Amino acid sequence: MTTDSRVLLLHSEDNVAIASCELPAGTELNVGGATLTLKQRVDIGHKFACKPIAKGAKIYKYHAPIGSATQDIAPGEYVHTHNLTSDYIPTYTFEKGKSFAG
Repeated sequence: MTTDSRVLLLHSEDNVAIASCELPAGTELNVGGATLTLKQRVDIGHKFACKPIAKGAKIYKYHAPIGSATQDIAPGEYVHTHNLTSDYIPTYTFEKGKSFAG
């Protein structure tokens, strides 16, 4: 399996990969032998889907489950709190006009 040097993929069963540098939207990458195109910019250290992920499916990073998809996620899509919920800690998002204190 070939993986682009700008990407970190530790295990073949992972369904997300990690950007090792800033990757602009539209970047074409080879990840685990498959070619995909990034839908959004992915900053260094952030993750993107390298395989299709169905809503409710576990998300695997470094061969460990890190959470579940809150919606279907296509290869090349940015994966973060807008489409992932942690199985271990609360996921905090802030609505416009609300303060940290509540």
